[in-house]
Amino acid sequence: MRVLDGVHQIKSPGPGGASWPTNVYLIEGGDGHILVDCGWDSQESLWALQEGLKATFVKLRDIKKVVITHIHPDHYGLSGKIKQICGAQVAMHRIDAGFISTRYKDFADLVEKTEQLLRQNGVPPNELPELKEASLWMNKYVTPDSPDVMLEDGDTISNDSFRLEVLWTPGHSPGHICLYEKQRKFMITGDHVLYETTPHVGFNPLSGDNPLGDYVASLERLERLKVYFVLPGHGPVFNALGLRTDKILEHHEHRKRAIMKSLHDGMKSAYAIAQEIPWMTDKGGTAFRDLQVWDRRMAVTETIAHLKLLVAENRVANVDMDSSSLYIAKE
Repeated sequence: MRVLDGVHQIKSPGPGGASWPTNVYLIEGGDGHILVDCGWDSQESLWALQEGLKATFVKLRDIKKVVITHIHPDHYGLSGKIKQICGAQVAMHRIDAGFISTRYKDFADLVEKTEQLLRQNGVPPNELPELKEASLWMNKYVTPDSPDVMLEDGDTISNDSFRLEVLWTPGHSPGHICLYEKQRKFMITGDHVLYETTPHVGFNPLSGDNPLGDYVASLERLERLKVYFVLPGHGPVFNALGLRTDKILEHHEHRKRAIMKSLHDGMKSAYAIAQEIPWMTDKGGTAFRDLQVWDRRMAVTETIAHLKLLVAENRVANVDMDSSSLYIAKE
C-alpha cells in the first residue's frame, strides 16, 4: 500500500497468523531501495513481503539496504534471510546489535538473569518457570546475523531520493531508532510511538538502569520536530505526533499514580503492585491474574520500569530485604 510518494507499507503477519502484523516500509530510490524492518523469520512473513513488493513492481533483488528500528523478532527476524537472498546491507543501532548473540544465540545466561530478576521482584516460585521462558518461542523465528552497518544517532541513510536521519530513541529497546525525513516531514517510528496502543517499556537484564526515563526523554525529543506523517511499526499511519506523544505521557503519569496509590498502605514488591493496578489488553481492561503468561511478565517488568523512574524522581525508595527488592513511598 502506498502511504506517500515513493513510500509503501507492507503488512507482515506474525507466525501462525497472529493478529498483530508488523508494518514493513519500502523506500524507493534511484540508488536502490531501502526496506525498513522486515517481520518475523517465517514463511508467512516472507510470502507477504514478496507479494507486497510485487504490488509495487519491485523485486527482492532491488533491495539494497535493510534498516532495522530495533532488535525485537517481529522487526529484525527476517533480515538475515533477506540478506542471503539479495545481498542487501543490514543496518541497525550499535547498542541493539551488541545484544544479538545474548538474545538469540547464547541466551542461557539471559534466561538465568531474567529468572533472578523476577524472583527478586516478588514472582512466586510456582510462576517462575513459565514467566522466565515466556519469550523463548520467538527465537525460532529469527535468523541471527550481525549487521553490516552500525548506526549512531545523527547518521543519515540515503538512496538519492530520500534522506533519512537516524534518531536514537531508547526505551522500548536500548538501541531503538526512528527515521526522520526532514524535507518531506515524515517519520518512521518503529515501536517508539504507536497510534492504537502504548508501547511496552519494561525493565530487564538488557534494558539499562532506567528504561522508562530514557523513553520519556526520547518522546520529548521527538515533540520538537516538525512531522506531518507518522509511519509506525504497528497499526495505522497517522499525523499529529505531538498529540499522540502527549497521550502516551499521560498514560505513564496515570500508571505512576496507580503505583503510588498501591504503595500508600505499605512496602511492596513489583509483583504485588502489578497485581493491584489496572491493565489493558486488545480486549479491554483485564485483571493481572487473567493475563496470558507473556502479558503477565510484561506487566511485572513494566511495573519495575515505572518504579525505577519513581526512584529517580525521589518519590519512591528501593529497599533490598531478605533477597527481595521492595519499594516504599517517600511522599
